[in-house]
Amino acid sequence: MGLRMRSSSRPTLTSSQGTTGRPRTGVISGYVFRVIREQLALTQEEVAEHLRVSADTIAGWESGRRPLTAVPVGQMLVHRHRLMQTGTAPALLKALDRALEADVLLACALDDEADVEDSPLGAWVMQRDLVEVLAWPLIDVPPEPVRDLPDPPRRRRGPAPAGPELSASGRTRFFTQMRRTAEQARGDDQFLLRRQALYLSGYDDQPDTSEWLAHQQSTERPSGWLARWLNSRSFAAVSARQGDRHRMSHFIDTALIDDDAGEAANLNYWAYWIGETAHPELSDDFIAARTPGPWPGNKLLTHLAQGLTPHHGYLDLNIHSVWSLLQVRPHLLRSGAAGHALRDRLPVMLDGRELSVRGRRELESMRYAIRLAEA
Repeated sequence: MGLRMRSSSRPTLTSSQGTTGRPRTGVISGYVFRVIREQLALTQEEVAEHLRVSADTIAGWESGRRPLTAVPVGQMLVHRHRLMQTGTAPALLKALDRALEADVLLACALDDEADVEDSPLGAWVMQRDLVEVLAWPLIDVPPEPVRDLPDPPRRRRGPAPAGPELSASGRTRFFTQMRRTAEQARGDDQFLLRRQALYLSGYDDQPDTSEWLAHQQSTERPSGWLARWLNSRSFAAVSARQGDRHRMSHFIDTALIDDDAGEAANLNYWAYWIGETAHPELSDDFIAARTPGPWPGNKLLTHLAQGLTPHHGYLDLNIHSVWSLLQVRPHLLRSGAAGHALRDRLPVMLDGRELSVRGRRELESMRYAIRLAEA
């Protein structure tokens, strides 16, 4: 969740709008398709032959001129199967699926005529793999499946964008719509919609974003423990992304420490966010389980350990979440890659000067637990 803001120096394409003014829906999936083709070392003509379409169709998909989201579902499955047969990495195929979904969400956000109450953002609780893909053209940070890919086997012909791009006006429309959605989504039945619109609004690098988010939290009066807890967590997370780590520290002190329900909710949220759970949730209710859910924890520990870096915006939350996770899943210290990832990070962190008193104490506790596990 610790993504950086888009650099304003990057050139953007201005063709994310059709001639009718309606937003296109293929900018993200088209770029992921291009990444897949380049990783296969195929030209547009060669992949067109594999998929039994024209080379112009491939060019249209990759540019967004012919959105992949407009391809009928059955035909898209056929294309997907043929991509599998050519040796496409499963992670990239999954990224393509998420990109198609992200393009639909993006198109809805860019539609000025869409009703807030019809926004798909409130249909289910989003997970990291989708949010990272959706945020890609907004903040210029590639999602994990494509972040560390090797250079394409074939050199690109001519200049090419480094990722899916929106025009400056397109990004402005997106964030304007997110703010409008958050401001208009009121009531318990629209809490999820408001929460996720606020979270996406936090990616906006405009100078007034922090102030606007603070105002939104101050005017929110959620009913029920879970809604209040989620409101505090979301605001702390967005504030940390904006550079304010004090709010996160306050959240940990007031909503996690000495609060079993808060600790369980934090772990349940994390596990769902990074994909430890097998199915999508339609509401936030699962987070309120009084004990951590039946997810293994290996993937979560690995993810959190990777976030143990001195300047990570969520450093305090990552440290405390690892500490809390090991209280309920102590066997993870002996679980291969996950345990090794934590062992590798601890010496680096404890030698640093960026730690809070609480963070250093919790890291020392983890080191002691590792020594006991190895004894």
